[in-house]
Amino acid sequence: MNIFCSRIFRPSKKRADYSGPAPLCNVSGGRYGRPPFLRPATMDQDLKATISRIAAALDRLAPPLPAGADINAAEAYVWHAAGHRLEAVPRVNRVNLDLLVGIDRQKETLVENTRRFAKGLPANNALLWGSRGAGKSSIVKAVHAHVNREMGGPPGPLALVEIHREDIPSLPALLTMIRDSRRRFIVFCDDLSFDGQDAAYKSLKAVLDGGIEGRPDNVVFYATSNRRHLMPRDMIENERSTAINPSEAVEEKVSLSDRFGLWLGFHNADQDTFFAMIEGYCAFYGLDVPKDELRKQAVEWAITRGSRSGRVAWQFIQETAGRLGKKLG
Repeated sequence: MNIFCSRIFRPSKKRADYSGPAPLCNVSGGRYGRPPFLRPATMDQDLKATISRIAAALDRLAPPLPAGADINAAEAYVWHAAGHRLEAVPRVNRVNLDLLVGIDRQKETLVENTRRFAKGLPANNALLWGSRGAGKSSIVKAVHAHVNREMGGPPGPLALVEIHREDIPSLPALLTMIRDSRRRFIVFCDDLSFDGQDAAYKSLKAVLDGGIEGRPDNVVFYATSNRRHLMPRDMIENERSTAINPSEAVEEKVSLSDRFGLWLGFHNADQDTFFAMIEGYCAFYGLDVPKDELRKQAVEWAITRGSRSGRVAWQFIQETAGRLGKKLG
C-alpha cells in the first residue's frame, strides 16, 4: 500500500515530537484521511505519575479498613458501625465476680440466665437499671467470664460484643454478620437511653422482638441504663400531658423496656455493704491496712464523694494501693 502525504502541510523535521494537526495523507484508494494520532511517550509518563499521586493522596485521606476479626478467636469484641466490622478485645477490663458485693440476687439471676443461654436453652434479654456506679456493667462482664470458665473457656462458647449507644441503628447489620455462627453472642450496650425525638429506639424494638426476622437464637441482648424505662421521666410526663391519647403515647415510649424479660435494679449500698466491698478488694489484692483505720478512711472517702457505690469503693482501693506503693491486677 502506497501512502504519501500531500504538500498541504509538512511538519518541521526539527519537531519530531509534534502533536498538532496530523498531515493529510493519501491512501492508495485515493481518499484523503488523517493517520492515527501518536501520543508521545513523555505524555504517557506524565499521566501515569499524576494518577499515582492522586491514588496516594486518596489512600492517605481514606486508608483501607482493617479486616474484621475472627469471631471464634476471642472472648470479647467491639462493634464498629462505620466499617461494619468486629474488633477483638485482647484484654477485657473487668473484676472477679466474687468481688461484687451487695448484689447477690442480681448476680444469681444473671448467671442463671447466661448459663442457660450458653447451653443453647431459651434465655431473656436483660435490662440492668439503677444508680450510677452500682456495678451494672461490671456484673455483665464478670458473669460473661464466669460462665465461659465454667464451660471450658477462654475463649469459651460465649462472645461478648459491645455496641455503642450511637451505633444502635447498625444493630441489624451486626446481627446479620453473626446470625449463622455456631458461637453464641451477648450483645452488650452500656448506658443505653433515649432523649427527645430520638427514633433509634424503634429500630431496637424491632430487633429485640417483633421484626420479621426477630432476634437470632444465638444472640441475647444485655443493656445497662440509669433509667428504668430508658426514657427520662419528664419526657414521659410530657407525652402524657400533650398527646391526644395520653395512654397510647406513653405506652409507645416505654414499650422498649418491655422487650427485656429481665429487669434487675441496682441501688446505692448502705455503709456496711460499702465497707464489705472495700474489705473484699483489700483481701484480694493484698492491701494490708488495719481494719479501724481502713474503715475511717473509707467513711471519709464516701462522704467526700457523696455516694457509697461499687465505683466509689474501687476508686478508694486505687487510692489506697497507690499510697501503699502496690500495683493492682
